[in-house]
Amino acid sequence: MSEQQEDWKRCVEFHGHTCPGLAIGYRIALAAQKHLQAQFSPDEEIVCVTENDSCSVDAIQVLTGCSIGKGNLIYRDTGKQAFSFYSRKDGRKVRLFFKMQGKRGSQADRDAFQEKILNAPDEELFTFTEPADLPPSKARLFTSIVCEECGEAAPEHKIRLHQGKKVCLGCFPDYSRGW
Repeated sequence: MSEQQEDWKRCVEFHGHTCPGLAIGYRIALAAQKHLQAQFSPDEEIVCVTENDSCSVDAIQVLTGCSIGKGNLIYRDTGKQAFSFYSRKDGRKVRLFFKMQGKRGSQADRDAFQEKILNAPDEELFTFTEPADLPPSKARLFTSIVCEECGEAAPEHKIRLHQGKKVCLGCFPDYSRGW
């Protein structure tokens, strides 16, 4: 089995099944690694900002080492199949947008679309641009504060004051004026 077949197999095992979304993430990760001249990120050497929470993100985690837990996978919900990658080692960066559209019809349509994704040239699949944003800062550690309502600890930047009490976001009442 080739290295790429082995990588695809690891992605499928992590995700649980094959699908076009996983194939997108697999190809995005490979293209980003090639563009950044980087491999798996054991710490925060590579950062990914994902603009969606689709199946594709699982392949990116497996192949790049970017994860929410390490702080080098940042989720910014635009709903787009777009991913910005930054190398902290040498400043390289790239934003990849998946530009192909597939049919949402039968399983045969999905299978054919997945095969096209897995085998098409990068230029047919993605637009490559420079990210508009600076690389995200490294993950920080925060002091934990105990919520005076539920008794659970939360990091200080997620604590609010409500009627003079320190409360977590879950206990902080939503304030909306109907807009």
